[in-house]
Amino acid sequence: MTTNGQRDDSCVAATEDRLLDGRLILRQPARGHRAGTDAVLLAAAVADRRETFIIDVGAGVGTAGLAVTLRQPESELVLIDNDPTIAVFARHNLAANGLAERGRVVVADVMDKVACRLSGLAPGTASLVLTNPPFFAPHNVRRPADPGRAGARVLGPSVDGEGGVSLIAWLRASLAMLEPGGRFAIIHRPDALAQLLAGFEGRLGSVRVMPVYPRERADAIRIIVVGVKGSRAPLVMRPGLVLHEADGRFTATVDAIHRGAALLDV
Repeated sequence: MTTNGQRDDSCVAATEDRLLDGRLILRQPARGHRAGTDAVLLAAAVADRRETFIIDVGAGVGTAGLAVTLRQPESELVLIDNDPTIAVFARHNLAANGLAERGRVVVADVMDKVACRLSGLAPGTASLVLTNPPFFAPHNVRRPADPGRAGARVLGPSVDGEGGVSLIAWLRASLAMLEPGGRFAIIHRPDALAQLLAGFEGRLGSVRVMPVYPRERADAIRIIVVGVKGSRAPLVMRPGLVLHEADGRFTATVDAIHRGAALLDV
């Protein structure tokens, strides 16, 4: 990844980075949560198929959604995030990657059905929904001081202000946007698997789970999960992905994914 430091129009210190061997241009805040391997792996988990309408839920600066859409020359893209500051970067990135004519950014809480509909997001319309959601509930982790990092790592309050948003609720709101037969992809922590399956119940089938390991013989640190809305096919546990060699270098497979030269067989 190459990086150039600068400031964006909102006076937030920013960098302009290039991922996927330079094919994906990303402007993002210099501090706080930044695009990285999770988003690249999520995008690589989406097998190439002719998509018509892609939604990236909790998109941040748009990394995963943009990476997939660059491989889908006929698809439309919506990037949803509830942070207006991050949305400025996402809009810039749409234009920088030549996708302004077939993509847009929606600033809304995915849990707010009214706001989503007013933004033109009708239920059951997306052919692909992907999401890299905040990993932690508010009661399970100390909230980071940096607002951007906090928003990316910790699920926020519910729309009505009563308690926090659960992962299951996030999943169901995301799956509601998906058309029958549409595909869903998510990356999360391994200990969230039970919640993921609960959120999929009665909605998503043909579920395939790929563990992600930091190195050989280590415990998994991520799971990548894909599925098909309305399918009744059973769950399949796929072979795992190892990120690093013993010397810390990316494995050949992961290096190829970072260069945009390979996809994951989830």
